[in-house]
Amino acid sequence: MGKKGIILIMAALLALAIMPGCGEEKKAEPVVEAPKAAPVAKAEPAAPQMIKIGGIFSITGGASYLGDPEKKSMEMAVSEINAAGGIEGGMVEAVIYDDEGDPSKAVLHAKRLIERDNVVAIVGPSLTPTSMAIIPDVERAQIPLISCAAGNGIVIPVKPFVFKTAQSDIHAVESIYIYMQEKGIKSVGLLCVDDGFGQSGHEQLVKQAANFEISVIADESFSASDTDMTAQLTKIRAQRPDAVICWGVGPSPAVVARNAKQLQLPMPLFMSHGVASKKFIELAGEAAEDILFPTGKILVTGLLSDEDPQKAVLQNYTEKYQARFNEPVSGFGGYAWDAMELLARALPGTGGDKAKLRDNLENLSNVVAVSGTFNFSDEDHNGLGADAFIMVRIKNGAWELAQ
Repeated sequence: MGKKGIILIMAALLALAIMPGCGEEKKAEPVVEAPKAAPVAKAEPAAPQMIKIGGIFSITGGASYLGDPEKKSMEMAVSEINAAGGIEGGMVEAVIYDDEGDPSKAVLHAKRLIERDNVVAIVGPSLTPTSMAIIPDVERAQIPLISCAAGNGIVIPVKPFVFKTAQSDIHAVESIYIYMQEKGIKSVGLLCVDDGFGQSGHEQLVKQAANFEISVIADESFSASDTDMTAQLTKIRAQRPDAVICWGVGPSPAVVARNAKQLQLPMPLFMSHGVASKKFIELAGEAAEDILFPTGKILVTGLLSDEDPQKAVLQNYTEKYQARFNEPVSGFGGYAWDAMELLARALPGTGGDKAKLRDNLENLSNVVAVSGTFNFSDEDHNGLGADAFIMVRIKNGAWELAQ
């Protein structure tokens, strides 16, 4: 091969050496991945809101034997509801105030519960006058109220947002007159407190008397603050009725009982369901003996037939209350307990909407409770019948079924 040929071969080899990819291993290009979308965070379910329920009771003052067990019963009910998981997971908080039996203080507390505490419902007050005082505010705010007082005017005429758990004066009077008719009592003398509770009872006592062939031949009144009713009882005795009916609540009926014993009234003394408490017996002392009155069944739970649908409910409440507070039960505490039972049934599905809660309350039926069996409707916001009462007699510091 000539010199020129050798030069051509060497030039070709040099060209191959400098061509890309020749004479070395080609390194893999790094793979650049497309940016991945950030994982979508799962929405956490909203925590159930606290459910605030207000309470207004006469915890101190002359009507404390009503309000104190009502407060305790409401707190006990709230504890039970929360221990069972609350209302649809939401815990219940009781916001409770003491009105001391004063209507003006009840109004202030109602405004506070509505405007500042933002409660979904109010339980109480304990008394008819205090309940009547706050009705305009709860109706204006359209917030459900379940009163623990007995006066018929609380729910008659029906007010859309107002309910009550205490048995009706209508049925209390009916129970007394049925018993009197069976015993041949033909005439009565009345002694009623001059407040809303007394006026409501007086109205029914006068209105229903003729239905049972009973005549009202004496009619007196007293103030809740009076400390002696001897003058009124002397006037009644002069008319010689077959029986005397005192309609009141708080310490004053005990004063009437003591005055009647001092005067040695020869006729039987009847009281309203406002004395259905051990406190009345303590205040009246020996003068309480043989007094008759209508009451919810709680005072004689152990004497009820096992077939009575309320017996198991009454035993449950009684055992829990006495174990927790180491004191006797009364029907008054039962009013607040029942109110919480009704709310616990009506709150689910409302989301705290007060109008829906009101509607659910109005549609509750066949709720067997401490005070009776509740059947609400758009025409009845008490929901109890005459079977919620039973006549009892005080004997040896306790109660027995009146025979």
